[in-house]
Amino acid sequence: MKVPYSYLLDQFANPDKILCDIREEITKKANLTLGPQVEEFEKKFAALCGAKYAVGVASGTDALFLSLKALGVGPGDEVITAPNTFIATVGAIVASGAKPVFVEIDNEQFNIDADQIEKAITPKTKALMPVHYAGSPANMAKVLEISKKHNIPVVEDACQAISAAIDEKIVGNFGSMAGFSLHPLKNLNVWGDGGLVVTNSQEHKEKLILLRNHGLKNRDEVEIFGYNSRLDTIHAIVGLNLISQAEFITNTRIKNALCIDKGLSDLKEFITIPERKKNIRHVYHLYIIRVKDRDKLLNYLIEKGVEAKVHYPIPLHLQNCSKNHGLKYKEGDFPICEQQCKEIISLPVHQHLTQEQVDFTIENVRKFYKK
Repeated sequence: MKVPYSYLLDQFANPDKILCDIREEITKKANLTLGPQVEEFEKKFAALCGAKYAVGVASGTDALFLSLKALGVGPGDEVITAPNTFIATVGAIVASGAKPVFVEIDNEQFNIDADQIEKAITPKTKALMPVHYAGSPANMAKVLEISKKHNIPVVEDACQAISAAIDEKIVGNFGSMAGFSLHPLKNLNVWGDGGLVVTNSQEHKEKLILLRNHGLKNRDEVEIFGYNSRLDTIHAIVGLNLISQAEFITNTRIKNALCIDKGLSDLKEFITIPERKKNIRHVYHLYIIRVKDRDKLLNYLIEKGVEAKVHYPIPLHLQNCSKNHGLKYKEGDFPICEQQCKEIISLPVHQHLTQEQVDFTIENVRKFYKK
């Protein structure tokens, strides 16, 4: 049996409806950029998030970058985030001109340790960027407490966390803005790169609309110097076809994840499963656990047909990009993060898995440790 990590061949096995909608748009209207479907998709995505506004942009990375620029973040500023995230988080900070400042992660979960944020704040700190890593919300109560105390805005990196929630409040509604990704491997995706910024501020929404489209007020007037970061109409059409599936996708991933939790729950000597808090809706963009003999298990599962992954084996403070950028971090600066990066493994959990494939995954992890 094969248990693939990617599900795109299944998701788009019958794309006739999407192709028909795209063909209709191209041949009859040719609205390839900022067509009416973009605004329609923005409204539906905002509703999905329980927010007032969503602004479509070219990628999740740009969603974070443009959020920072909308707040006026630039050279000489600092933005606080976690070192175990995907490079896009920190890349967006660097692209804005600011310096990324890392904070250790929580030993029990995989998110930024909010209790350590305050000591990283300096007069140059212009934004906090907590990451809802793998689809699990960060400790936003503490983050917002710090934000209010120091008057520092929050940009949520929700790129992996569509429909995740804390006490039924959906992520994207805690900070000033939040960036979401529509990358093909995200829970809700399009046929390429795409992203959205969610906000409840009309002022931020209007600034983002300018920033994503060269700063154009209209065809002839340029209000500010902006960027070329539009969500293409074709991607909005794909998004409109898939957004009705968002709850099914989320609920199926949760079901599969909890099934794996249960199947591995007695292997505490070898496996650490993060606590699943009742007030947290974890949407499992990634299903991550900590395991002993990670690399051996990874190779074993791949040999058996289970396409496991590691997200991510090298933390960003130890990557060459950080060293080459002049960030003065070294091994040992964030020991919890560094240890977790040696132990974490991601198992397939997507909505197209059959129960047999989920059981096969559990069976092979158990066989590895019980052999």
